[in-house]
Amino acid sequence: MSTATTLPMLIEEVEVARVERLSPSFVRVELGSPALADLGVAPNSYDQRIKLIFPSAGHALPSFAGAGEGWYGDWLARPEEERGHMRTYTIRGVSGEGVDTRLVVDIVVHEGATGPAGIWGERAAVGDRIVCTAPRRGHEYGGIEFAPGETDSLLLVGDETAVPAVAAILEQLDRGARGAVFLEVPFAADVLTIEHPEGVSVRWLPREGGPRGEALHAAVLEHLGAEAASVEVDESEIDPDLWETPLYSSSGEAEVVTGRSVGHDWHGLYAWIAGEAKVVTGLRRALVKDLGLDRHQVAFMGYWRDEARRSQ
Repeated sequence: MSTATTLPMLIEEVEVARVERLSPSFVRVELGSPALADLGVAPNSYDQRIKLIFPSAGHALPSFAGAGEGWYGDWLARPEEERGHMRTYTIRGVSGEGVDTRLVVDIVVHEGATGPAGIWGERAAVGDRIVCTAPRRGHEYGGIEFAPGETDSLLLVGDETAVPAVAAILEQLDRGARGAVFLEVPFAADVLTIEHPEGVSVRWLPREGGPRGEALHAAVLEHLGAEAASVEVDESEIDPDLWETPLYSSSGEAEVVTGRSVGHDWHGLYAWIAGEAKVVTGLRRALVKDLGLDRHQVAFMGYWRDEARRSQ
């Protein structure tokens, strides 16, 4: 199955070529297809996003053969059980070349593995097939939010869903980069070995059943020299599409308070923060509203919502 070559992106059926269980919460899959010979990934792909479409239980994988510009609307128009489940992932790496090119993707198996992607990741085996949308060589695709520009130091913060993106960013940083990374994961056994510049510290924060985001919030504020207040975020405060970067605001926020004097100098700091939307909302409020970071120095991204916690 191959999409029309005029489409400025790849929408291709790919096959699992290799599966590796990295830890209790991370499964690495390598995806291959001759169509990936047209994959266009920049040398510094950082947190490059792609989409994976998993089949619904008991249904065939949706076909995108001959897909044109209206492919997404056509896909949404299909019965829900036939179109499968689309989820966003980060390119963890690319190996091989030409028709032997493989996309490496790390899939998080959430506690309970209730979602379709997590269930698929738990059961993934060589030969399984899914659909992938990805950059096509020679065409703009977007999907990279890490854009520090000229900075003195970095602050990268995320939960388990952001670990693949942070790991990819760290591997591609200049060796002279400086900064700090805070990663919250479900279990101590989820602490992975990741390459990073000597001047960037990496601190892992296993929850081990503790409250989501609590240790992460405290560690980040401690690093910034601020007092760690309790995390209290009302559901009404959460933007379900939370995505705030130096160039885009999901809330339409045009003017932001910048650089209030609170006894700290944030000049030269660039922060990239991603994960569960409620946790990210709390960190955004603490950094921008309470500490006075210029919003144009920060990217805040709500990768997902913890619906189980929301219903409690």
